[in-house]
Amino acid sequence: MTISGWAEIAFILALVVATAPPLAAYMARAFAGDRTFLSPVLAPVERGFFAAAGVDPAKGQDWRRYLLAMLVFNATGFVLLYAILRLQHLLPLNPAGLPALTDHLAFNTAVSFVTNTNWQSYGGETTMSLFSQMAGLTVQNFVSAATGIALALAVVRAFASKGTADLGNFWADLTRTVLYVFLPACLVMALAFVALGVPQTLQASASAATLEGAQQTLSLGPVASQLAIKQLGTNGGGFFNVNSAHPFENPNAWTNLISIWAILALAFALPLVFGRMVGDKRQGWALFAAMGVILLAGVAGAYWAESGGNPIVQGLGVAAGPGNMEGKEVRFGVDMSALWAAATAGTSNGSVNAMHASFTPLGGLVPMFLIQLGEVAPGGVGSGLYGMIVFAVLAVFVAGLMVGRTPEYLGKKIGAKEIKMAMLAVLILPVAILGFGALSAVLEPGKAGVLNAGPHGLSEILYAFTSAGGNNGSAFAGLTANSPWYNTTLGIAMLLGRFAYVVPVMALAGSIAVRVKTPPSAGTFPTTGPLFVGLLIGVILILGGLQFFPALALGPLVEHLLMQAGVTF
Repeated sequence: MTISGWAEIAFILALVVATAPPLAAYMARAFAGDRTFLSPVLAPVERGFFAAAGVDPAKGQDWRRYLLAMLVFNATGFVLLYAILRLQHLLPLNPAGLPALTDHLAFNTAVSFVTNTNWQSYGGETTMSLFSQMAGLTVQNFVSAATGIALALAVVRAFASKGTADLGNFWADLTRTVLYVFLPACLVMALAFVALGVPQTLQASASAATLEGAQQTLSLGPVASQLAIKQLGTNGGGFFNVNSAHPFENPNAWTNLISIWAILALAFALPLVFGRMVGDKRQGWALFAAMGVILLAGVAGAYWAESGGNPIVQGLGVAAGPGNMEGKEVRFGVDMSALWAAATAGTSNGSVNAMHASFTPLGGLVPMFLIQLGEVAPGGVGSGLYGMIVFAVLAVFVAGLMVGRTPEYLGKKIGAKEIKMAMLAVLILPVAILGFGALSAVLEPGKAGVLNAGPHGLSEILYAFTSAGGNNGSAFAGLTANSPWYNTTLGIAMLLGRFAYVVPVMALAGSIAVRVKTPPSAGTFPTTGPLFVGLLIGVILILGGLQFFPALALGPLVEHLLMQAGVTF
């Protein structure tokens, strides 16, 4: 590790911290329907949408109605996207004449983008038409990210309410998130990317002469527009197969910096929105601190592991100076690869600027473990916040057990029903990851997709279902996932990670919302200080460690010991 490397990491993280408060202030006003500096332009558009759809934004919904509206909207989105992918050979903007996707790949991809996972069992430039990329995938990038934020707003309103069942209006939250947050931010980012060399064109390809005098066909398309929402919405699905390691998606250090900031910016601003909405900014900063500590530990762990290099490679005479450069871009180096890996895994973004399969065993363990912790450091936009709130509920429950007092959070008493719903949500992830991972490790269709033997092969399977269940989308790359077995099982894992998780979370929110707030007393456990932050981090780590440590021990930990002993497969 180098001082310059840490300086680059510190600069980007400081930029995230500096921009979080103003972003939170703006978003809180936009979500509440208050006037913002964009209102003169966007308010008439917003009113037009509501009038056309027959939506009264002031008419609230209880948790069941809110949840039902969300599920119907996303089911419709799945059907439309699946149809586009199956019919893309008949639809416009397909200059390369690409065929329709197979039924299992279309199912996997449609589920992937509707759930904000953006897992890709395909190469974008060789599989998707421009119409599929724009009208299918990019549209879902916007609305799936907006769905996550809408759900988070409903959960936050439950803790801010004064005993009413009203959690807001899903259609209003969805519309305002897309209109006031994602569209203007993505417009600015896309223009910045174009200025920095990212293509934005309806031309599908261009020819270029190589140094040897041959002709090479370069894939092009509307990359910048998809790249902006891919990062800001913590979506992560790349226009090209190798994602942000591709020079057209990530041409230089400036696009790399903007991309990492965009991955983290809104996700870290949302806990501060939470503080504003519940009327106590310190509550938001407490969640922000817990998220930040876990992410920083992940960055440090990945940077340390990759800087140490691979002793087997070094034994072949390769210089150890720059660290483990296998699978990494020389343009970015070990430090920016480590930061991106931790950021993309901590946020459910899933984009990559280096191949995680080529990381050292401990370096690859870091992004896998960050996902397994529940994608809350800081998690996907919206989903990370309501996931962290679930852990906060469990943390105050643990604190209540220690002092023999009924737990409460933000003045709301936490009863048996709330704890049951919180635990049910937390258990979804290990069921999706370990259940399907175990089946894939022993059944022939699962074993057929594994590239590497030994513990790294197990890590390929474990990472795939970790990524799918955690709605992340990154991969170890060695696994051949475009098969009926993996496309189907990974798709089911994505559905469980998104929708099976959110049902008990919304039930918890509905139960909390109708509880009357109680004023703090001498026995109230404070939830704004270092003690609560430490307890919250401990609860997250213990749940993640207890559930996944045995599997990690058989995969990356064993591989690390074998690497140190010079054993290869």
